Amino acid sequence: MVEKKAFSRDVLYIEEPEILLDKIVNKLREDVFHRFRRKGGVVGISGGIDSSVTLAIAARAYGPEKVLGVLLPEHDSSPDSKELALELANKFGVKTVEENISNALAGFGCYHRRDEAVRSVVPEYNPETDKMKIVIPREILEKKLPPVFYVTVIFADGSEVSKRLTPAAYLQIVAASNFKQRSRMSMLYYHAEANHFAVIGTPNKHEVKQGFFVKFGDGGADVMPIGSLYKTQVYQLARYLEVPQKIIERTPTTDTYTAEQTQEEFFYQMPFEKMDLLWFGWENGYAAEEVAPVLEMTTDDVLNNYANFERKVKTTDYLRSAPLHDYNFL
Repeated sequence: MVEKKAFSRDVLYIEEPEILLDKIVNKLREDVFHRFRRKGGVVGISGGIDSSVTLAIAARAYGPEKVLGVLLPEHDSSPDSKELALELANKFGVKTVEENISNALAGFGCYHRRDEAVRSVVPEYNPETDKMKIVIPREILEKKLPPVFYVTVIFADGSEVSKRLTPAAYLQIVAASNFKQRSRMSMLYYHAEANHFAVIGTPNKHEVKQGFFVKFGDGGADVMPIGSLYKTQVYQLARYLEVPQKIIERTPTTDTYTAEQTQEEFFYQMPFEKMDLLWFGWENGYAAEEVAPVLEMTTDDVLNNYANFERKVKTTDYLRSAPLHDYNFL
């Protein structure tokens, strides 16, 4: 039995990244070439750290000529996403194709349905001139209360207002916005099937385990090579793989709403550096009393975060479940 090492800030450090990459690459080849019998991989790239590391790993696994990077912008996308995605693909010699999904989303009523819900809470919101995002107010986080979502509208004159979302408005905004991830998934599978490739998913460990993905959207893929890696480790591999520095320095965002929004303020509720260590402590059975002094937190704070992790895992289990088909009663 391997002795559990003492908890420290270095507990997630990858001592031999080349060995880890070799293991991931070998499994990617086995899964795609032999299990699925596909010729290569398609990766949706957005200029974010997760998709960038995934593309770099795929290029190493299959060779850049057997990888296709797909840019999937839409009406609300940041212009930086395209610029960084193209720089990434050029760095690793991967061919790209751009598919703007704005018209598809308009056809689904994505923007109309979302804006209708926003106006039910902020009637003066004008999507033609104003920007919006969903947030969990900082004071709620500091008081350790259950997440309560607000919509923040930034008006054309620079002023802004935040109002608490009704459950119906929140659900409609999320449901409408999820058309984006599901439309991207459909386009990725189009290119995968047209090239006899597999779809290489980009979620990291926290997105998979905490349910920060859209079912049959960015959660729809054939393989997820970084799905067991903490965000800290994704960044470590990014530096080792020499992902462009602009991407490494970019603040992780959802790139979903018209106003800029970090993943921290929308879902995770804390910086990923701290969250990684807390999750590792919780997942591996470290006592709160051991974790607290390392992270300069109180024992109660650690226990509150442990409880929050457990709640997220339970409430998002539905997202990770495959379709149930055991209904044969004959």
